[in-house]
Amino acid sequence: MPRRISLPLLVTLCLSLTACAGKTLSPGEYSGFLQDYSQLTEKKLPDGQRVLSWVNPQITHYTRVYIEPSQFYLPLLPSERRSEAMLTEVSHYYDAALKQELGKVMTVVATPGPGTLIVRPAITSVSATTQGLRFYEWLPVTLLAAGVSTAIGIRDQDTQITTEVAVVDACNQAVVAQVIRKSAGLTLKNDKQAMTVDDFKPVLDDWALAMRQAYVSAGNQAHAHNFASSPVTPCVY
Repeated sequence: MPRRISLPLLVTLCLSLTACAGKTLSPGEYSGFLQDYSQLTEKKLPDGQRVLSWVNPQITHYTRVYIEPSQFYLPLLPSERRSEAMLTEVSHYYDAALKQELGKVMTVVATPGPGTLIVRPAITSVSATTQGLRFYEWLPVTLLAAGVSTAIGIRDQDTQITTEVAVVDACNQAVVAQVIRKSAGLTLKNDKQAMTVDDFKPVLDDWALAMRQAYVSAGNQAHAHNFASSPVTPCVY
């Protein structure tokens, strides 16, 4: 007589394997890095990714950009799978990607001044979690096998990384734009494989590209609505 898998076991396996499968950031996951989260609205990008953002249409009045080195907020503790060297490489790659993309539409400067935006990027999480169930794994036999794979650590792992970015006026520190992104990196083979910067390079490139596209889109909206340009005032320190 074939053994039956009890309903409680099925529920337990389903919950454990599907946890953290979603990619939408909830308010409870906000890090506190941004000054004000109330203006953020969810948008769906052409590639299907979701982003929480707010952008002042007059952002294109600024033609220069100073990109601060990205920081980890709150500090992420190194581990066997998330080494300090790997985190440093992720930060440096993110900075370079932002400079490359924003440099296509703005002048990247070494010192902030009049008519300059300061981009303050923060990486708020870097993690790997057990991959959720695929549709064909809901059959009783494969569901049990999936649960065993999870228990012994050989199931694929989904990597995730989150950023919060503040964009402010270099002179008066007024917030001009804010964005939160949570994206999936490359898949790891098991729960022992260490994460590397290569697992997140496509995500970091995509984030930087989206920042450039947001700047261009804001300019198109400002032109369509005939927003008047504001004069650039000198900084007072």
